[in-house]
Amino acid sequence: MRINTNVAALNSYNQLKNTQSNLSKSLERLSSGKRINKAADDAAGLAISEKMKSQTRGLAQAQRNAQDGISMIQTAEGALKESHSILQRMRELSVQSSNETNTTADREEIQKEVTQLKDELNRIADTTEFNTKKLLNGKSGVQGSVVANSANGDFVSGTKDTETGTYQVTIDTAATKATGGAGGTDLSAVTDFSAKDYTVNGIAIDTSDLTSSDIDGLTSRINEYTNQTGVEASNDGTNVTLNQVNYGSDYTVSVTGTDSADLWSGSATAGVDASVSVTAKDGSTAQASGQVGSGQVVEIAAGFDSAGMTIRAEGAATNTFTIDVEQGSVGFQIGANKGQDMSLAINEMSASKLGDVANGNFVSDIDVSTTEGSKDAISVLDDAIAQVSGERSKLGSVQNRLDHTINNLNTAQENLTAAESRISDVDMAKEMMNMSKQQILSQAGTAMMAQANQLPQGVLQLLG
Repeated sequence: MRINTNVAALNSYNQLKNTQSNLSKSLERLSSGKRINKAADDAAGLAISEKMKSQTRGLAQAQRNAQDGISMIQTAEGALKESHSILQRMRELSVQSSNETNTTADREEIQKEVTQLKDELNRIADTTEFNTKKLLNGKSGVQGSVVANSANGDFVSGTKDTETGTYQVTIDTAATKATGGAGGTDLSAVTDFSAKDYTVNGIAIDTSDLTSSDIDGLTSRINEYTNQTGVEASNDGTNVTLNQVNYGSDYTVSVTGTDSADLWSGSATAGVDASVSVTAKDGSTAQASGQVGSGQVVEIAAGFDSAGMTIRAEGAATNTFTIDVEQGSVGFQIGANKGQDMSLAINEMSASKLGDVANGNFVSDIDVSTTEGSKDAISVLDDAIAQVSGERSKLGSVQNRLDHTINNLNTAQENLTAAESRISDVDMAKEMMNMSKQQILSQAGTAMMAQANQLPQGVLQLLG
């Protein structure tokens, strides 16, 4: 028998401590309703659960996005319903004016209403909006594509202010890069590059370990600093040439330090900005020039209907090419992940775009002040009504699609939420059973701890 070390008490203590720890976990889970309250509870389960949560929250937001899309479509379609009514009334007036019982004065009065209806048709197209986004003016989103001869130029982007159509772009002056050059002393005889203390574009070049005439080593060392200097080096075995990596006049090459002129070969040249002119479909021209460095673009921000157009203009030659600026579309993010989206293009619904498009006869040109003009107007309005019908049909189809999208997203969210719940949520009944077990074990462990503490007292009988 031993009294210095009570092994039985230690064992009882360890068991009681484990029981208390398990009881604490049960209480935490029951009070929070979560099986995983910290990463230590289930590291792998936590990672899976959080990934599922991001998906379920994304699916919930995608449903709201789709509902917003439906609201936007309903706004556009509701406006087009009124456009339909206007066109039907204009057709009715055209039929009335075609009748030979009318006098010239009668037709002039009819034309007054037609003119007002055309103005209202344009007003609806210009002002119908959702969340300040114009819907029926054809500028809800514009994209462009290069269609020919774009070796040294490219269409980068347009804005909602960029009109659709074909444009001719001319790179009047090509952008060039600055080149460092002065002197041209033979560097092959240099025996210690470390003594030169070169600074390229304000950045000190560490040449302390270049102790020979290793011109390739010097070239490589300069290139190690390209991200900071914007300068690339090359050599012909005798001289080093420094070139800017960016186009334009804002980007230069400068070298300072001991015998810095010895480093260069050839003559120093400055970078040149690109200049670009764009000829619009109406024959007007806008010009712009600018840097084309890291972005390599020139903004056309002034003039006619190409406001906001961005042109890429790089390379060593001038160039002329055409671009088509096409009708853009509104994008709806209808999924939880990148790429799970759809788009909708809404055409311009103004009087100048509705009518006999193939022959260039539009509602804006309608004149019912003559019999012949009235009869021609009937045909033009038939085409315009068909256009609006087609646009409304398209909007209705997309709305129906979004309804199905919402139902699908709701089902996916429900199933994914159930799966995530099985991983992270606690089974309350099972955990209550476990807690009861731990409570009983805690009571038993406490009793046995008391018994173990009494064991050494048996030694007193031997001493008595």
